[in-house]
Amino acid sequence: MPNANEENLSALSQVQHRAVSELLRIAPVADDLARRFQEAGFSLALVGGSVRDALLGRLGNDLDFTTDARPEDILKIVRPWADAVWEVGIAFGTVGVQKAARVGDVDRSFQIEVTTYRSEAYDRTSRKPEVSYGDSIEQDLVRRDFTVNAMAVALPEKEFIDPHGGLGDLGARALRTPGTPEESFSDDPLRMMRAARFAAQLDFEVAPEVVTAMKEMADRLEIVSAERVRDELNKLILSAHPRKGLSLLVDTGLAGHVLPELPALRLESDEHHRHKDVYEHTLIVLEQAIELEENGPDLTLRLAALLHDIGKPRTRRFEQDGRVSFHHHEVVGAKMTKKRMTALKYSNELVKDVSRLVELHLRFHGYGTGDWTDSAVRRYVRDAGPLLERLHQLTRSDCTTRNKRKAAALSRAYDGLEERIAQLKEREELDSIRPDLDGNQIMEILGVGPGPVIGKAYKHLLELRLENGPMEYDAAVAALKEWWAEQG
Repeated sequence: MPNANEENLSALSQVQHRAVSELLRIAPVADDLARRFQEAGFSLALVGGSVRDALLGRLGNDLDFTTDARPEDILKIVRPWADAVWEVGIAFGTVGVQKAARVGDVDRSFQIEVTTYRSEAYDRTSRKPEVSYGDSIEQDLVRRDFTVNAMAVALPEKEFIDPHGGLGDLGARALRTPGTPEESFSDDPLRMMRAARFAAQLDFEVAPEVVTAMKEMADRLEIVSAERVRDELNKLILSAHPRKGLSLLVDTGLAGHVLPELPALRLESDEHHRHKDVYEHTLIVLEQAIELEENGPDLTLRLAALLHDIGKPRTRRFEQDGRVSFHHHEVVGAKMTKKRMTALKYSNELVKDVSRLVELHLRFHGYGTGDWTDSAVRRYVRDAGPLLERLHQLTRSDCTTRNKRKAAALSRAYDGLEERIAQLKEREELDSIRPDLDGNQIMEILGVGPGPVIGKAYKHLLELRLENGPMEYDAAVAALKEWWAEQG
């Protein structure tokens, strides 16, 4: 295995050497692609996160390559070979490729990105990076965000390239930048958020000089587009250790430019110390919600857990008896959630769902000792709609009391509510509560055409349905006619 950097080769342990070899063995697609570039007179190397993940034993089907070929040359090489090609990132020198390959006895589909050697930097007023192409892989690696992402394997000769000590930092689980942090973050301020994201994803520690630069340069994040910030935040929140990344965002001041409602939860204690740290409570709720996930990371649930109490600072009141209250913080928080998520360019559907969960997260506490009527249970299910399961998870996660007796009582009460819901579902169609007469039936019975009165009649019958449960057809008709007579 030829290697131009003997020092780095000696640093590569046998286990890590096997990891890279295994990557190339199970991905013959890489060698195949490399030969095509070589025949066309160009170089190709596996690079960045793909090399890092191979060394960590967590490589998936996404492969990143870098080359001295320009985008138009890349297209000429990959089009006859790939199953699909896309040019979304071609302005930044990236060509996307999909390629199916048989690995052992398994058919796999690889998502491949091939990017021309490049350097990119922001100017002080731009929201978009200025891209310029480089002529060597060393040029390309020095512009990458962190040393653990600045390693490459040249193909097809399988030469390991690590000019910035990424292998050592990978072993130390440390995040450093190839150059100075200030230069790196000036090139792309989003890298400051990426440091927090990698800390959360990989459980790495961020080097002190990198943290210092993040604190000093936090305001540079303002020039980055909301969409890029949102995408990076999502990756952090969906990671294995989101608390670690979120804490870093708050401690460095970056959260003030991304999610200012989060550091605002660090309320100072009142003189009687009678209310808990809302910020710490929020992080615990997030962790407890993650433990309740059943089908992998759930962005809707995690965002709701993170934002459920953001209305507290605005609603905090010091009462005459020394208590601290946060009346209607769920309503205020829902509005704040909608505003913040809209500013971060989240989809309307996600904004609606997360805001609704924030609004409903206290509703259960009216359940008390289980004295809700069937009507109240129906309304709880109706108001939650398709978010009911997530509301269950959020509500259970919101219990962070250290009082074991109180925690057990809350858990039993919620068990009771879920049991009540299950019993009602056996008797009724709770998942799609609607009146016992539809709009056409209402018009036919009342002898009127479409108009506002039909909506009022429908709403009246829906209230009866929620209050009393399902009605027989004749009873529903009688109730409708009684209401109609009262309308004069």
